[in-house]
Amino acid sequence: MAKRAFSPKEVLAKTYDTLPWAGEWARAFGYPAYNETWLIHGPSASGKSSFVMQLSRELCSYGTVLYMSYEEGVSQSFQKRLERFKMNEVQGRFRIATSDTIEELTARLKKAKSPKFVVIDSFQAAGFTYEDTKRLRATFPRKCFIFISWEDKGQPFGKPAKKLKYDAGVKVRVSGYKAYCQGRFTPEAGAYYPVWLEGILKTTNNLD
Repeated sequence: MAKRAFSPKEVLAKTYDTLPWAGEWARAFGYPAYNETWLIHGPSASGKSSFVMQLSRELCSYGTVLYMSYEEGVSQSFQKRLERFKMNEVQGRFRIATSDTIEELTARLKKAKSPKFVVIDSFQAAGFTYEDTKRLRATFPRKCFIFISWEDKGQPFGKPAKKLKYDAGVKVRVSGYKAYCQGRFTPEAGAYYPVWLEGILKTTNNLD
């Protein structure tokens, strides 16, 4: 039996629970749904890790964040980033894990009051397949998954990450301490989130 088709009126009548942020966040990323999939990539030393931590802190205003630190674990560099962005101030809504298998992560997310936002840093270090990400998103359709990817020649590293980028509603590339939205919610061409103003000034000699 063929699946039902929707009329334009039905589609236009749908409502979505979107992130209610404002300021630089709304200007750069618009108002994506809470459960949207994110894919973030960028070259080394571009400000990507700092951006992800700033994003995590902002999302703590709207729900609990689970940060899967597969790549760095709880290393000194990760510790310093927590300190720099004062993550202790949101510790009631911010949790860190370092080595869950896909089965362990699934079990963790099935628990009552599990996190609303899940950061996978990085997709490659986690060792997940593209099919793993599809199952996660299908199993937990009301959660937001944020995948961090290595980069190669301006694109996510590896075919699975490139496929995942196509799925993501919010695609972000961090370069020169600026986080650009390349996804479906871009409100303004060329808009970006300033990750580190001093770094932008040093690399471009202007803040525009």
